[in-house]
Amino acid sequence: MKRKIGLLLGLLLAASAATATEELRIYTEQYPPYNMTTNGQPFAHSTKEISGLCTDILKALLANTNLKYSTKLRELSYGLNRAGQHPNHAIYCVSKTPEREPSFEWVGPLASIKWTLFAKPGSSIELKNLEEARQYRIGGYNGDIMTNYLADEGFNVLAISKNGLNARRLVEDQISLWVADGLAGPYLAADAADVTNLKRVLVFRETPMFLAINNETDPEVIQALKEGYRKLVESGEKEAISQAYGF
Repeated sequence: MKRKIGLLLGLLLAASAATATEELRIYTEQYPPYNMTTNGQPFAHSTKEISGLCTDILKALLANTNLKYSTKLRELSYGLNRAGQHPNHAIYCVSKTPEREPSFEWVGPLASIKWTLFAKPGSSIELKNLEEARQYRIGGYNGDIMTNYLADEGFNVLAISKNGLNARRLVEDQISLWVADGLAGPYLAADAADVTNLKRVLVFRETPMFLAINNETDPEVIQALKEGYRKLVESGEKEAISQAYGF
C-alpha cells in the first residue's frame, strides 16, 4: 500500500512539474507601434518576427523568468478566443474590460492607449467634447474596445476587420472620423493606406493595456510573470523601453 501511495504521489508531482514547464503560448495583433511584424506581413509565427513597444517590454519581462514561451501575431479576435479558452495561453497588449476580466489574470500595465478621434488631413471638423461627434460616421475596428464603447453609447460606428484601412475611408469620405489610439493611428494609416498628416480632433479617454493570461493557467506560471514584471519596473527598464518609442 505504501508503495502504491508513493507511486501515486510521484506521478502527481511529475504532472505538476510538467504543467509548470509547459510552453506559454502568447498571441498579439498587428497594432504598431505597440505590436507589429518585422517584415510588414499581417501575420507572424515566431517571436523574432514581432517587434514594437509592448513586445519589447514583454520580452524584457519574460527574460526575468525561466518560462518557455512562443509568440504569434494574429487578428485580435482570434488571439482573444484562443487565450480565453485554453490554459497556458495569453494575449497582449489588451485592455481590461468587464467582459474580459473574469477569464484572465492580468499583468501590467505594459503601456496605455489614448482614445482619439482622427479626421482626414485638412479637415474642418472641430470637436469640444465627445457628444459633438454623434453627427458623424465613425470608422472603427472589429473587437476593439474603443469601437465597442462608441457603438454601445449609440454613436454611428462602422467597424471593419482591417483597422489601418480606416485612414483610406477617411480620405475617400466614406467616414468622417476614425477612432484609434493616438500613437498607433498614424502608424497604421501610413502603413496600411499610405495616408499621412491625419488631423487629431479629440482625445477623450486613456486606458492601460496588459498581458492577459488564461485564468486556468498554472498559478506558478502566473506568479512568475507578475514577479518578472515587478523586477522590470523596479529596475527602470520598462520606463527606458517606453522612452525609446517616444512614449
